[in-house]
Amino acid sequence: MSKQSIFGRISQLAKANINALLDSAEDPAVMLDQMVRDYTNSISEAESAIAETIGNLRLMEQDHAEDITNAQDWGSKAIAASRKGDELRAAGNTADADKFDNLAKVALGRQLSAEKEARTAEPTIASQTVVVDQLKKGLDAMRGKLSQLSAKRDELIARSKTVKAQAQVQDAVKSIDLLDPTSEISRFESKIRREEARVAGQQELASSSLDAQFEQLDASDEQVELDARLAALKAGAPAAKAVTSGE
Repeated sequence: MSKQSIFGRISQLAKANINALLDSAEDPAVMLDQMVRDYTNSISEAESAIAETIGNLRLMEQDHAEDITNAQDWGSKAIAASRKGDELRAAGNTADADKFDNLAKVALGRQLSAEKEARTAEPTIASQTVVVDQLKKGLDAMRGKLSQLSAKRDELIARSKTVKAQAQVQDAVKSIDLLDPTSEISRFESKIRREEARVAGQQELASSSLDAQFEQLDASDEQVELDARLAALKAGAPAAKAVTSGE
């Protein structure tokens, strides 16, 4: 499985989920939490795919190592059979010498086959090793992005709450402007002033009534004096001497 096929499919899935969230987002916290979950799931899917790719590579490496070992073993067997044939031929036992020479050829054939399989697998192993290295780097990059997304989540949510609070304040200010509470205060102030004026009028009226009472009292005193003088006059008593200014 290639790097492009793994990350391409996962990237398309993640983008589709994120775009759907952005289109239907109402609560930023819910949206960001879902994005973190989707990205985490994408990483999990990538890990599974990469693990399978690595597993296949390790199997090829094991088969290659086994082919190398088999080639060495068959080479050793070919040498042993050839030496045994040489010994038998030197002893004059040509028939048995030929048998061991034939065994040596069989062993050499097996050695060639194992070496061929090993050489055939080497380019594939090399290319898959490069792919696995790329996949590991890509997975590390995805994990780094997830870490950034998780760290960014709190900041974005805090900013979203701040914006929401600012919007609420602005709405409240607009409502205050529309209601204009100062007009209500002016009405209440006018009412107080009228009440103050009414009380002041009552006080002024009460003061005027008091002055009138004193004036009546003064008038009564003068009448008493006049009546006394008239009585004295009628009785023949001398009238009281008028008080002149300056005395």
